[in-house]
Amino acid sequence: MVRSPTLTPERVLRLVEWRVIRRLDGRLQGDYRSLFRGPGIDVADLREYQAGDDLRHIDWNVTARMDAPHVRKYLEDREVTAWLLLDRSPSMRFGPVERHKAVVTTEIAATLAQLLSRGGNRVGAILFDAQIEQTVPPGHGRNQVLRILSLLMQDDAKRADGGRTTDLAVPLRAALGVTRRRSLVVVVSDFLSEPGWERPLALLAQKHDVVAVQVVDRREFELPAAGMMYVEDAETGEQIFVDTDDPAFQRRLRAAADERQAGLVEACRRAGTELFPVSTDEDLVRALARISLLRSRGRR
Repeated sequence: MVRSPTLTPERVLRLVEWRVIRRLDGRLQGDYRSLFRGPGIDVADLREYQAGDDLRHIDWNVTARMDAPHVRKYLEDREVTAWLLLDRSPSMRFGPVERHKAVVTTEIAATLAQLLSRGGNRVGAILFDAQIEQTVPPGHGRNQVLRILSLLMQDDAKRADGGRTTDLAVPLRAALGVTRRRSLVVVVSDFLSEPGWERPLALLAQKHDVVAVQVVDRREFELPAAGMMYVEDAETGEQIFVDTDDPAFQRRLRAAADERQAGLVEACRRAGTELFPVSTDEDLVRALARISLLRSRGRR
């Protein structure tokens, strides 16, 4: 999907339905439980443990009394309340002109919102950059999806970033404040942020099913060899003059990027969730199918 002035929220949604959701329907065969968990928190019954049961569902008190492992069976929610936390910071405009990180974020938001809404679920959104930009209360239906897309596609040139870098802790704390019952919370960001967001993420993951989707571009890990050039920090605007033909510079860049990525993965793991990278040059259907597979494996 290419962002252009002629694209309206309705047209973007139709493109996503045709190019992404239609293919996902065939790939996942309508089974989105692995992508959107949606289990209830009310215990329906207890039974003896069987091979393959989720160890997290073992009721240790009953197990001790019965001298045999027992697991809790839950009522499945008929309706999921989902919150999309969508990064609109300056760094999200990095990447190819035709499909930079903000475009990928729009595609992900449109796909997830439509899939959830189509199943009768309520979807809300928190849009943020250096602060909370917009909060869309959860709602049903196609009009709700279009409302989120309309805000997400607002002209970036009309927005003031105030020269501040992104603080991911701000939307995570906001989500803690607006989510009452157990919900699905999907964070879509490049995770280029001020430090201190790990604790709010951990608190959110204790109460809700949190999916962390990291939108990345391969040029953040490896610049093309194009001689001397200015490189600008997408968040702060700071510029440095570098020699991209220098092998030593390329090694340092790659090592720094790999170290940062490993730190992000570990921070999310400690917070109780998993980080799922999606690249600007990756097919979105394959990316979402991969996330679905990894999440289903993680529950076994």
